[in-house]
Amino acid sequence: MALWGGRFTQASDQRFKSFNNSVRFDYRLAEQDIVGSLAWSRALVTVGILTEKEQKQLEEALNVTLEEVRATPEAILNSDAEDIHSWVEQRLIEKVGEVAKKLHTGRSRNDQVATDIKLWCKATVVELLAAIRQLQQALVLTAEANQDVVMPGYTHLQRAQPVTFAHWCLAYSEMLSRDDSRLRDALTRLDVSPLGSGALAGTAYAIDRDRLAGWMGFSCATRNSLDSVSDRDHVLELLSNAAIGMVHLSRFSEDLIFFNTGEAGFIELSDCVTSGSSLMPQKKNPDALELIRGKCGRVQGALTSMMMTLKGLPLAYNKDMQEDKAGLFDALDTWMACLQMACLVLDGIQLKSPRCREAARQGYSNATELADYLVRKGIPFREAHHIIGEVVVYAIREGKALEALSLLQLQAFSSVIGDDVYPILRLSSCLAKRNAKGGTSPEQIAVALAEAKQRLL
Repeated sequence: MALWGGRFTQASDQRFKSFNNSVRFDYRLAEQDIVGSLAWSRALVTVGILTEKEQKQLEEALNVTLEEVRATPEAILNSDAEDIHSWVEQRLIEKVGEVAKKLHTGRSRNDQVATDIKLWCKATVVELLAAIRQLQQALVLTAEANQDVVMPGYTHLQRAQPVTFAHWCLAYSEMLSRDDSRLRDALTRLDVSPLGSGALAGTAYAIDRDRLAGWMGFSCATRNSLDSVSDRDHVLELLSNAAIGMVHLSRFSEDLIFFNTGEAGFIELSDCVTSGSSLMPQKKNPDALELIRGKCGRVQGALTSMMMTLKGLPLAYNKDMQEDKAGLFDALDTWMACLQMACLVLDGIQLKSPRCREAARQGYSNATELADYLVRKGIPFREAHHIIGEVVVYAIREGKALEALSLLQLQAFSSVIGDDVYPILRLSSCLAKRNAKGGTSPEQIAVALAEAKQRLL
């Protein structure tokens, strides 16, 4: 039986019923709906709507229903209920009879669903924070195991300056730290309970809403009932967090896809996260990484969709808001799956250190060191930059690395160059000089690793 049938004299068209019903996706809120109903039943005792005996009956029935939901959540999909709220009420009526019909007193599906979503979001944020932490730990372990692997750093996808693979890993750990921070900020704002806001104007019963909020694990109750039932900022925030987090994972994937190419040859991915070609037997495709990169788009789409859904809605609740759940569930599920898959990718990654070092030596990535050498000899940097640009042109024409040019050849461009130039052109020197905080020097990498491990304790 629908929760709203008394006003109507005709049954809903079956096509409308299918179009209107949301239980096919909001069944995932069953636990949260039961938690909210348990708290509401206690609140109704405080205002004399339920007796202690009736509340105990309802609480026992709700707890049994909660166990059933946890055992077989998909069983809800076999119901013809309109939504998860209808399903829970029907189950209670089956278990305890007429007393179950008192439970909705002073409550609306508007504040009920808003509460359910927030409870679900709170639990999911905790799971996402754990997944982010696990990926950070995997990055730190991978960095620690590959501190000595030197590779080219890129700008514009052109070889720029040498870095270590550990430095690369720690860059992504920093991105994940910001993802963590954004989620924690969002959690602070969504940790307020809408329950007791009614349909839009507040409940007519003198319920202590802050106490009610505490029973559900919220820090406090919302301040305005009209806003409470129409607020979906927390959905937007979490979708935004997921969209940014997925951009980070997509960039991570793109880097590793490139590093895995035959042209770069810096890494080899595990067979566990790659697949072959149906035609070309030699292929080993980085499918896990390509899927992470591809799934980024669907998460961005969920954020855009929700923005467009909300942008023209008048206060308070509108049925358009039913569209919040499917996109939210899918986006956060996708982010979670991609975080876990990124961990799996790192678990079996193999670095090809000789090839990485060889590539780091190519592309004149030590040209900046030579310019800095001239600066230390008293030549202004802008002039030094120009001189070394000419040296690079000459070296390219000769088919030689900078360190392979003779002293006479180098001195043809600047007389201040001496024998002491060659040590500074070595990869080890290039790395060691980047010793300011955040740099790629071995000393700074060791510091960064120690700090990262401390943060993850």
